[in-house]
Order: sequence, then structure tokens, then C-alpha cells
Amino acid sequence: MSNLKMKEAALIYLDRSGGLQKFIDNCKSYSDSKQSYAVYRFSILINPSDIIELDAELGNHILHQPLKAAQVFQSVCFIAVKTLSLIGQLQTEAQINILLKLTHLPPLPSYSLDLCEFPLDYTSQRFYMMQGIVIAMTTVTKYTQGARFLCSDEACPLSKGFQYIRVHVPGATESATVRNDFLCNLCSSSLQEDRKFRVLGDKQIVEIITTKALHAFQGYSNNQPFRFQSLTIFLRDELVNEMNIGNEYKIIGIPTCVKTSQTALCIEANSITFFSPKVPSGISDNFRCLLSLTSSSYWKFTAMLANIFASQIVPPGTYNLLKLCLLMSLVQTSDRNKELEDCLDLLIITSDILLVDRLLNFSINLVSRGIRHPVSTEIFPTLSRNKYGTGAVSIQGGSALLAKGGICFIGDLASHKKDKLEQLQSAVESRSITVYISGKKFGDDMDQQMTFPVRCSFWSFVDMDSCSRRNIQKTNTLIGQMDCSLIPANLVEAFGLLINCNESSPCHPLLPTVQHTLKKAIDPEGLLYVASKQFTTEDFEKLLAFAKNLNVEFSLEAERMIHGYYLASRRIRTDSICGSKLSASALKYLVSLSEAHARLNLRNKVLKEDVLIAALLFETSLTLKYGAAVLCVAPNAVFPFELYNEEYLEQRDIYLTQCQQQLQQFIATYGPGTAIFASDE
Repeated sequence: MSNLKMKEAALIYLDRSGGLQKFIDNCKSYSDSKQSYAVYRFSILINPSDIIELDAELGNHILHQPLKAAQVFQSVCFIAVKTLSLIGQLQTEAQINILLKLTHLPPLPSYSLDLCEFPLDYTSQRFYMMQGIVIAMTTVTKYTQGARFLCSDEACPLSKGFQYIRVHVPGATESATVRNDFLCNLCSSSLQEDRKFRVLGDKQIVEIITTKALHAFQGYSNNQPFRFQSLTIFLRDELVNEMNIGNEYKIIGIPTCVKTSQTALCIEANSITFFSPKVPSGISDNFRCLLSLTSSSYWKFTAMLANIFASQIVPPGTYNLLKLCLLMSLVQTSDRNKELEDCLDLLIITSDILLVDRLLNFSINLVSRGIRHPVSTEIFPTLSRNKYGTGAVSIQGGSALLAKGGICFIGDLASHKKDKLEQLQSAVESRSITVYISGKKFGDDMDQQMTFPVRCSFWSFVDMDSCSRRNIQKTNTLIGQMDCSLIPANLVEAFGLLINCNESSPCHPLLPTVQHTLKKAIDPEGLLYVASKQFTTEDFEKLLAFAKNLNVEFSLEAERMIHGYYLASRRIRTDSICGSKLSASALKYLVSLSEAHARLNLRNKVLKEDVLIAALLFETSLTLKYGAAVLCVAPNAVFPFELYNEEYLEQRDIYLTQCQQQLQQFIATYGPGTAIFASDE
């Protein structure tokens, strides 16, 4: 009676939810094909909340005994097929393969599987929900969805028909579905597979890690040891190719054990959903107050942010240019599943690699996908044989794909080998990486290639002292040009911004930094400055999370200025031998810099004042790469004065206003529509 009641509830649910009509349509497709199948596969969407309201016992079966619940729906569907004469070729109930697809699970701790918590209950064969980031995936292979077996004794009644049907169930291996030692229940003769009725499906294996494990890739340590392991997810049929390396997903599935060289915990995925974090509603009160106080200026707020940023690492007022660039790169990151076209790659030339390394490492911890590339691993995807013996090739994502939508900090550029630098240059220029899979090496009939988008910004630095030690200083360097001969010229050009961070310069006074280092050595956890207490690390995290989700658009003035500067700069840096030194990506970087400054100002519109900062930063970078040109920009143009008080901020505003006039004059002289180079237009 209990089973009959559940069948009635299942039929009512199918009717109310529209599932019955979908089932009828699917049956019509099978019937119209005029082909005889051993297995008829149907996917039924289940909302557990609706089922539990309708019949608690059936809902309990779905959540805790999904295989038995599938049998209930299988029986209902078989009766429907026979009653309504939907599929004439169908003979037995065993031929119907029901897959229950859950929309969600109850938001209760007992339904969540967290790899950071022990013990793990994976013996109950019920649904769990887990969340993680994809770090590896295999190529797609085939598996047996279902097969028909016949008794080998021709005199046996079961040597015909569709009595022996085997279908894949969650957690089952290929040998559990198809092998040669099955026996007939009637006469005990061996069963033989009727191969022409074998049904194949697609299978893919992915590996995920819990989001908490990202701490291991962020150079972060709170002096507490921790461990993490990846979790293997089996994707089948319609779920194949629905997950991408670097994305974060919520997965509903059934845990199971797979024995390889050792027993491994795996999940048979039932449904997957892309995870998108909530957008912060605002910023801290202290930053809101600072924004209000500096509202009369287009440049003061970002100047103050750069001035007080990372006061745990360097004293306020030092390394302001570098800190502004770091903040602008951070607000160009994204938590959304979208094309990241506005990356801001930074290459820093410095003589103090220890301090710069600390500053960059501190900064990547402020965003969810800030990855410090471990020297023992690969930046880009690598290939290996799949450990589960499925014949598929496993593609390990690498740091760049793991940092999707964020920052990949690769450390000292000179520490990487030539082939890796060439790979990096290609990825930075094309924003993609292609993996070639040799069929001969991995036992396939043909070669394959897979292309992955690279949606992160790269940060790196070069030791200035190392350059001077290994190379004789070039005698033909131009005014303002840096000697970067240690790094391939094409790679230097590929980076959007080249930043000179020299500690002995007026912009980076040495004494405050030395005093800061000594005080930190005495009291590592102490807050040395008022700014550190007023604007905490959490405040900056909240500010960046809010700013990077702002949708910005260009004003007409800003758009004209950015195109005018790009064309004018391209023209004056073009010669008849080498052509233009500005690539097409230069305009993309200018746009990204302008958007970043507007976002950092918490504005939705890019103004010409934002374009000015972008142009000054970009022109400074061009000067370091190629030497000074017509628009001669000082190395400290963005921060010409030390920001001690309001008076110095006012002086900076006046200076930047003069720079804006010079930029407009430069565009008027060399930009589009001028007599100079008019034949090029």
C-alpha cells in the first residue's frame, strides 16, 4: 500500500509539474524513430520541496534512497507507456531508465559535503551538495549507458526478449554494467550480450578543490597548518563539457568510492550550477566619509587610497605609484562568468624585490582569485594520463586558469625558463592558451587540441640589480629608457604597464621604509599608523569587491580623448623601418586603465580626468620601454608631490590640470584631423 501511494504521488507530481507532458513528448520521439532500443532513457526534473509537500515519504525516498525512488518513477512511466500506447517497441519495465534531476537540496548541514571536515559520510548512497573550483578535467570518453543480455541456452525462454537489461547506476564501474560472468536466473547458463543493442553515453571526469583551499595558492599563512585534497566528479551525458577549469560550481551528486591504486572518494554528478558570489551592497563608513571629503576633486580620492594602501607592508606615502597601479589592476578583476577583456598586466622593475614581493603578495589576498604561482607547479595547462584508467587524457589547469577572473602573481620573471616565457608572451597577447594532445602518445586514433581562455591579470617583477650584474649596460639607451635586456623584448611589450619602482628615488624615501621594517620586526601584528586603524584590510577588501562590480561607460569627452591620445602616440612612435611601436592592444590597455580609475573613484562614468591618469601611466610605461617622445612625461607625473596634507593634494590637482591641458594640446597637434601625418588617416 505504501508503494502504491508513492506511485500515485509520483504521477500527480509529474502531471502538476509538466513532467508528464515532457515524458509523452520524449516517448513520441522514440516512437517516431521506428528503431528498437534496449534502453529508453528519460530525465525527470525534481523539485524536492514540491515533492515533500505532496508526499513526505516519496520526498524522503528521493533525498535519501534515490535508487529506490527512481524505481517508483520507472514503474509509473512504464504503466503510462502501456496505458497510452506511447512506445510500441517497449516490452519490459526494465527497459526504462529513469534519471531524477534535482533542482536543489534542503539548505541543511547534513546535505552539505565539505572536504575540509571529517569524517566524510559517503556510504549512504544519497544526494549531497558540494561547492568547489575546477582544477583539472579529462577529455570526453564513452561509457555504457545500458546493455541487453540473453541466455546462451537457446532452449531457455530468456534467450529472447528484453528480460535481462543492465543500466548504469551512480557509482557503478563499466564492469558492473557489462562483463561476461552473468548467469541466467532460470537455468543458470551464462548470459551473452547482444552488442547491437548496447547504448553508449559520454563521460568526463573533473577535479575540484574547495574554495578554502585557495589559501594554499595565495602565499597566505596564519601559522595554522591545514591540508586539502581534490575531489573527483564524474559528469555524464548532458553534463559533459558543462564545467570549465577555473570556474566555481555548486554540485549535487551521490558520493561513491572508486578503487585505483588507492581508494578514492568520487561524486557522480546529478546537476551542476555556476556559482556567482553576492555583490557587496556598499563600502565602509570611513571610506564613505573620505569619498565625501574629496568629492570636489576628480583625483584626490584615488590619491588618498594609494597613499594609505598596504600600510601593513610599507609606510603611508611610499610606493604610491605602484600601489595605485595595484589597486587599479585589482578593481579590473571579476567574480562573474564573463569575458575578462579589461585585464591589467603589471611588470615591475625594482631593486628591492623583497619589499615588492611582500606588497604584491599582500595585494592578491584582497580578491577571491589572487593566486601566487608556486614554483613547483606549472603556470599553464599540462597533460597526464588519467588515473582512473578510462583512456582519457587529464588536463591539469595550472595557476593561470585557476586565477580566472583574478590575479596570477608569477614572481620574478627572470626565474622562469625561456620556453615558459614564450608561453607567457603568447597567453598575454592572445588571452588564450592551446593544449596539443598527441594521439600517438596517449593511445588515441587522432591528435586533438583544446584552447582555454586566459582571463586573469599577470603580475611579475624583474630585479634591476640582477639585470645590471648579468648584462653590460647598453650604451645606446634613449632618454628615460630602462635596460630590460634580461627579459625578451616582445614579452616586455606584451605587458600592459611597465613600472619603475626604485627605492632610492625621491618618490620612495629610504628612511621611513627602514623604520617601518624595524618596527614590524619588533611587533609583527602591531598597527603602526593611524591609517591602518581607520582603514583596515577588511575595509579595502569590501571597497575592491564593490568597485570591481560597478558597470562603467565612457563619456563622449573621455572617448574622444582616449582615441585622440592613442592615434597621436601611435603616430609619433612610428618609423619607416620598424613600423609602429604601439600594438593594437595598446588601446585596450588605455581603456582598461581609464575604467579602473573610474571604478576606483566609485563612479559609473569614465571622465576625461580618468583618461588623463591612464595616459600618464601609459606614457610613463612607454618611456621606460622606448625612451621619451614628444609628450615628455616626468617619471613621477601621477604623484609629483609627497601627500602630507590637504595643501599638497591641492598642488597635485593644479599640476594634473596642467598635464591635462598639455595632453589636449598634444592631441590637437598630432591627433586625428591634423596636418601632420594626414596622409595616414
